[in-house]
Formats: sequence, C-alpha cells, structure tokens
Amino acid sequence: MNIDQLLINMWDDYTLLNPKALEIYNLFKKKEEIVVNDHVAFRTFNHQSVNIDVFAKAFVEHGYIKKDYYEFKKKKLDAYHFEHDNPKYPKIFISELKIDQFSNKLQSKINGLIEQIPPEIISRVDFCISGRAWEISYKDYQELKEESEYAAWLSAFGFRVNHFTVLVNALNTFSDLRELNEFVKSNGHILNASGGEIKGSPEQYLEQSSTLSYNQETHFSDGKHTIPACYYEFAKRHILPNGELFSGFIAGSADKIFESTDKGQ
Repeated sequence: MNIDQLLINMWDDYTLLNPKALEIYNLFKKKEEIVVNDHVAFRTFNHQSVNIDVFAKAFVEHGYIKKDYYEFKKKKLDAYHFEHDNPKYPKIFISELKIDQFSNKLQSKINGLIEQIPPEIISRVDFCISGRAWEISYKDYQELKEESEYAAWLSAFGFRVNHFTVLVNALNTFSDLRELNEFVKSNGHILNASGGEIKGSPEQYLEQSSTLSYNQETHFSDGKHTIPACYYEFAKRHILPNGELFSGFIAGSADKIFESTDKGQ
C-alpha cells in the first residue's frame, strides 16, 4: 500500500466515524473550494508495543521525517509531528499518553488492552487505522475517563484518526479563520470554545479552531452507548520573518484542541 492509498483509507475511516466532518467538507466543495489537509492527528500510548515510533513506522517508510517535539504536562502527553518532503502530503501529528504517570489502576487497564492486540495487527501498514482490537466495558471506559479523557477515548475507539485539519490558507472563500468559524456555526456545527474559539494568534504564526466531537454510538462489552468520537479542525498558518510559512504547532493551543473530545454534540 502506498502513501496515497493509506491517506485515502484514513479519510474513509475517519468520515465513517465522523460523518458530520464530511458534511462540512461537502459545504466547502459546494463553494468550489479545493480542501487541503494541513495535518492528521493520532493518539496512542507510550507502551513499547504501540508508542510513537512504532505508530509512525509506516509513515517514515513512506518518506515522512520526525520534526518537532511537544510536551503537555497537565495531560501527561508527549507528541511529535512528522513532515513529508512533498508538500502535497499533510503533516502527521502523533501524541502518546505517558501511562506510567497515572494510577496503578489505569496502568493495569491500559496494559490489559494492549496485551489483547494481535502482533500481526501492529505490523500492518495501516495499523494507524486498525481500530479497537480489544473488548472493554462502558464501566471501564467511564473509570478511565475520570483520570484521563485521552485514555478513555483511545480505549473506546482504538487506533484511528482523531482529526483531520483543513488548511485555511488554501481556501479562497474565507479571508480569515473567524469568518470560516461563523460559516461552520451557521450550518449547525458547534465549535470547541475551550480557550476561545480561536487558539493561537498571527503573532504565534498559527491560528486553530475545531468543532466539538460528534457523538457516535459505540459498542462496549456491556452494551452500546453514545460517546464523543472525532472532530474537524481548521488551521490558518502565517509567514515567519524569514519568509517561510510556519510549519510547526503551538503546544498551548494544541492542549486546548485536545479538549474537543471532552464532550460531544
């Protein structure tokens, strides 16, 4: 499988879980916009079997290079973003939960989930969208959420795209992120207001906003429950003093973007 097909499969899996994002995408298409993906984000654990380096293997083999490191102390996360030499490919943002910094109870639950993953799934090229390879109860999901929303989300959905991101710079209809946000809201979508609807600033060379996660009926071992799934992000990048477009991320802004999955719509 080449990188182009992997990206297509990633989008298909994401929109299957998050059909409302496809609605927004189609709204852009109706305006005859060409939607460019700025970055695609994934979540994982810092366990040796599924950590960032394991998760990123397929991307690295297809020409992606590990770039900047980010730390989220409060949420107990590490992250890196990866870039491809060919600018047509989106950046890949992968974060991992430092499970060793949580309670023994959480560590035991997460390790138990990871132990259920068949080795052949981890070695697959499309491991990043392999989904959930374990059984978990809604009770355990709720208990994980008390300590870490991030851990609970991963326990429910497994390994798959957390969000795609529209590069606002590539759109012709909207002059800025504020105008785009109003368009999205006017079409019935709710934005993540944690830290303000727009995270970052032109002075930081990156502005970001996102919808709240859309609710999805999810199967648990003790029944089906509707919980927050994925969201859609929008990013406006600005020119650095050296004349280049800023290509990194702002940890403080990303911290608030993470909270798009705290509750659904």
